[in-house]
Amino acid sequence: MDTKPPSKDSMKSTWRTADRKEWNHHHWALEILNAHPIALDKEVPVHSKDEKIPYMPSWSSHRWVLFYSAIPLLIHQTYMSYTGRTLGPITTFNLYFFFFNATVIYQVHVLRRLGHKLGFLDGDKHERDGVPDVGVGKVVTSLYKTTGSRMILSVWLSYNRNMLPSQLNWLLLPLEIGLYGIVLDFWFYWYHRLMHDVSFLWKYHRTHHLTKHPNPLLAAYADHEQEFFDMVGVPMMTYFSLKLMGLPMDFYEWWICHNYVAFAEVFGHSGLRLHMTVPSTLSWLLQMFECEIVIEDHDLHHRKGWRKSHNYGKQTRLWDRIFGTCTERIESVETNIDYGNTVDMPLF
Repeated sequence: MDTKPPSKDSMKSTWRTADRKEWNHHHWALEILNAHPIALDKEVPVHSKDEKIPYMPSWSSHRWVLFYSAIPLLIHQTYMSYTGRTLGPITTFNLYFFFFNATVIYQVHVLRRLGHKLGFLDGDKHERDGVPDVGVGKVVTSLYKTTGSRMILSVWLSYNRNMLPSQLNWLLLPLEIGLYGIVLDFWFYWYHRLMHDVSFLWKYHRTHHLTKHPNPLLAAYADHEQEFFDMVGVPMMTYFSLKLMGLPMDFYEWWICHNYVAFAEVFGHSGLRLHMTVPSTLSWLLQMFECEIVIEDHDLHHRKGWRKSHNYGKQTRLWDRIFGTCTERIESVETNIDYGNTVDMPLF
């Protein structure tokens, strides 16, 4: 009998059908939250590459992000308005941290439903990777580390306890949402590309690329060094870049931008067989120059990229266009999109 422990690089995923007596608190966390990319008792439709791919209009994505980002803002506003009290930084962190995680987990639920309806990209060649047996703990901790660190950063740098959510700069908010994704992607593009191109840095990124057909829970499946830049480095550089541009975002504006980024990260690792452009208030401008990013772009980065790669952006393809690192789409090509077959991002 082979008693050799599995390699830390193994992507084998059998834990969901294994003896639950062997589970630890990380396994139970995913089970209790029902945070599974697919349901084991339901079929996943399989499509050939040349079958038409359905389309999700941008308004549907914007509606989702704005609806769920508004919930803690409304709670915060109501509390301060009716009690006359302010929320301290620790209470504020816990409120928004809870809703950040709850929104991401519910998005995984919705994407699972859509996956069983629509199928996945490259589904005629390979199933989606599951959460690996050796990485259940890493997946669970990466979720709260990623959301938690972004909230700590936002509270520390931008929270004003005497400011109501309704006092955010409504006039500049649409511009900030659009520019935040573009500026963040500039810093992400170069950090990400260097992780691929520089041998010394690749060792910190290779874990994330063990999955060739990722699922939403693997969006932050990475080593600690990469996690730091994803969670702290890139958002902080983006915040200060916008501040230098004359857009000093307050906490509430940054909160909404965080939700747009998280929505794109989760969707971008879903592999859903769907033509969906990452929502941005500047999508119209990006589309004019074919710089918008869709689900297949990052999926191809995982599927075909290793060391020297392409499609480094995760919010746009602007920097990939400028620096010549785009690759051709396969299923989301214009001639293969069925714009008449629309799919909405359901709120409930």
